[in-house]
Amino acid sequence: MIEIQQLKFSYPRSHFHLHISDLTIETASVSAVVGPSGSGKTTLLHLVAGILPIGVGNVLVDQTDLSTLTDAERRRFRLQQVGLVFQDFELIDYLSVIDNVLLPCRIGDAVALDDGTQQRAVNLLERSGLADHIRKPVTKLSQGEKQRVAICRALLPKPAILMADEPTGNLDPKTSDQILELMLSSAREYKTTVMMVTHDHSLLHQFDRVIDFEQFLTSPETASSAEGASI
Repeated sequence: MIEIQQLKFSYPRSHFHLHISDLTIETASVSAVVGPSGSGKTTLLHLVAGILPIGVGNVLVDQTDLSTLTDAERRRFRLQQVGLVFQDFELIDYLSVIDNVLLPCRIGDAVALDDGTQQRAVNLLERSGLADHIRKPVTKLSQGEKQRVAICRALLPKPAILMADEPTGNLDPKTSDQILELMLSSAREYKTTVMMVTHDHSLLHQFDRVIDFEQFLTSPETASSAEGASI
C-alpha cells in the first residue's frame, strides 16, 4: 500500500532532517509508529496523506506517486484515499454529530453526498454506540464520544489508508482501549491500512507491526551515520 524510497525532507530554517531510505507498509496491515518527540512521526503522516509536498524521493500510495501531484491533486487524493484522525478531534463545534461525519462530502466532490453515503454515516455512528447522539451538537459529547465521531468521519469515504496522530492521547485508559478497538476493528473489517502514531507502549501488542522512528531522525552531526537507515 505504501512504498517510500530515498525520502528526504526538512523544514525551512530548521535543523530537522528526515531521511527514510526504504519503507514498505503492506495493504490492510495495522502499524504503530513510535519514537521520541520531534523525530518526524507526524511529518511522515502528513507526507503520506499529501498534506506536505514531497521534497526529494518517492512516496507511492496505492501505486500513486505523490511527488508527481499538484496541490489540488494531492487534496483530491487525500479526500478520496485517506482518513485522518487527530488527537484534538478537529470537529466543527457548530455542527451536529451527523454533519461532522458528513463533512468530507461538503469540502469537495471526491465523496458524493447521496442517500448511500448518509446511510453509511448513520451506520458508522450506530456501530460506534452513538445512535442516540446523531443530531446532538458535538459540544454536548464527552471526549471519548468526540473521538468516536472523528473516527466515523475518517472511515466514511472508505479510505484505503487510515492515519491517526495520537488519537488516544487525551483520553483515560479505559476510553483509550475502547477507541483503539473501534478504530482497528473497523479498519480490519474494511481492509484499511492503518498507521497510528502513539507514545503509549501499552497499546503496541494490538498492532501487526511497530515502526520505531528514532532511526529515521538525523541532524547535520549524525546524518552520515544514519544515511542508510531503513526498515
